[in-house]
Amino acid sequence: MPNQAVIESIPQLNRVPKVTVDFWLIKLMAVTMGETAADYLAKSMGFGLVGTTAIMSAVLAVALYFQFGQKRYVPSTYWLAVVLISIVGTLFTDCLLDTFGVPLHITTIVFTVVLSLTFVMWANSERTLSIHSIFTKRRELFYWVAILFTFSLGTAAGDLVSEQFALGYLNTGLLFAAIIGAFAFGYYVLKLNAILMFWLAYIFTRPLGASFGDLLSQPLEYGGLGLGTVITSLIFLTCISGLVLYMSLNHQNEEQVPA
Repeated sequence: MPNQAVIESIPQLNRVPKVTVDFWLIKLMAVTMGETAADYLAKSMGFGLVGTTAIMSAVLAVALYFQFGQKRYVPSTYWLAVVLISIVGTLFTDCLLDTFGVPLHITTIVFTVVLSLTFVMWANSERTLSIHSIFTKRRELFYWVAILFTFSLGTAAGDLVSEQFALGYLNTGLLFAAIIGAFAFGYYVLKLNAILMFWLAYIFTRPLGASFGDLLSQPLEYGGLGLGTVITSLIFLTCISGLVLYMSLNHQNEEQVPA
């Protein structure tokens, strides 16, 4: 039987991807598709928002079951979970607004508080919020819970600015793009905390993607380009599938971290 020193010397594999240009590109497309696919499913499945949310949550649970079964980062399994959690996060926010009448400014505040509490619990438990050391099931659980709430928060914030503040989809997208640019400047130029800048950028890519998803899919009379949710979703699904295939073929699916 190997001793503890031998076990601790075995390198552990990260279960989430490296933060690269590919990561941000596919993440942005995933959140954009999440917005349009959620709208399509809510209208086409015939189960109403609550029923659709329940069904897609069950599908997400199955995807996460397979994701948690991996011992390393596998692009196809990981990004399937991201796309599904993007859809479910959007449905949560839409369900609260359209079914239960919870205003967007309330859901924005609530999801901000819940996400903050998730980060506090994660930090207190693991002493780090770094995504470069997701090699235990507990850390991965915190990670996916945080991801879910970033999507719900981003949907609420994006809709709040574009619709209730009447900024429009394009202007809202440009606003959030500028905010993300400020975070990039803070990281690369001002050398601000990398973990903080990552999570802030991650949170704000959701309303950025949602705004451009609505811009492409919504009818012209509502300020969109009229492509529809089906065509917009298929475009981004095709791009995501191509990028995942590229990542898989180039073996960009493992990252070792110290034990």
